[in-house]
Amino acid sequence: NGKIWDVYSDIPGSTPPYTFNVGSDQCGQYNSEADCYNHEHLWPKTYFNDASPMNSDLHHVYPTDGWVNNKRGSFPFGETSTNGYTSQNGSKVASSNSYSSYNGSVFEPIDSFKGDIARVMFYMTTRYQGEDASWDSWPMANKAVLTADAITLLLQWHNDDPVSQKELERNDAV
Repeated sequence: NGKIWDVYSDIPGSTPPYTFNVGSDQCGQYNSEADCYNHEHLWPKTYFNDASPMNSDLHHVYPTDGWVNNKRGSFPFGETSTNGYTSQNGSKVASSNSYSSYNGSVFEPIDSFKGDIARVMFYMTTRYQGEDASWDSWPMANKAVLTADAITLLLQWHNDDPVSQKELERNDAV
């Protein structure tokens, strides 16, 4: 319908706090949430050193609110019970309670997108294992190999948020 489906602002089954128009709302500059959209590498590109083909692999490149994407940065996905930044759709950045050896900040998406993101992370680890010699490790993975804590978290997210029709259609389009 000419609108961007943004995992950091959309609220499936409800009215999102704002929407973006294709092309005209694409980021250049942004100062706050809802200014514009850009694209997010769900597996942060800093950890695969902007290499190809990962950099343009649409299975993990998603449209997102530019401001919220900036708040996420390269933080791992995880869950938090502390106060921090909360976006208008309810996504959070705060201290982690998901990893045994990491208590820094994590990005917690809303429940409706946790399974989508989990499946993307499983795709990335499966697709690029063995092609990850130049990748860096981070709290979610050692190079392309997910940590035990990440696997536990992502399996829970996958089970709690089944594949949606929209996710199937996106996957088929990619």
